[in-house]
Order: sequence, then C-alpha cells, then structure tokens
Amino acid sequence: MKGAIALRLAELAKELDSKTLAAVGYKTFRRETPIRTGNARSHTALIQDEIVADYPYAQRLDTGWSKQSPAGMTKPTIAAVEDYIKKVNKG
Repeated sequence: MKGAIALRLAELAKELDSKTLAAVGYKTFRRETPIRTGNARSHTALIQDEIVADYPYAQRLDTGWSKQSPAGMTKPTIAAVEDYIKKVNKG
C-alpha cells in the first residue's frame, strides 16, 4: 500500500509540475484573448512557466472590455488549470 501511494504521488508530481500547468494555462489564455488585429494574441507568450501578455491594454481585456471575451482571460485560464488538476488527480 505504501509503495502504491508513493508511486501515485510521483506520477502526480510529474503531471502537475509548473511547466505543464503553465502550458495548459497558456493554451486557454491565448485562446480566450480577443482578436481584432491580432496584436494581443501575437504579444502573448509563455516564457519558462509564466504567461506574459506584453501589450498595454492587457488588463483592460482581462476585465471583460471586449465582447469577444467578456470573462477576460484569467478566469477561464484558472478554470482550465483546475479542471486539468482534477482530471489528473482522478487518474
């Protein structure tokens, strides 16, 4: 029993490392970023394990300023990461 628990914890640690979670979050964040000219999406990057929105109106978009993404990008990203964690934890 003890070995099975240790094995499962090791599996979880692999699947829930910061780079994996950042990649899951980035995919959603970028998809949820409104697109008009493409500037916002093209200036959104994943650098190491951090999502960087490098444009001056990122905060405005994230507060629902665009009708294309009324929930912004952060809330859906957090929900996607939480769903991923739940899915992995069921494994």
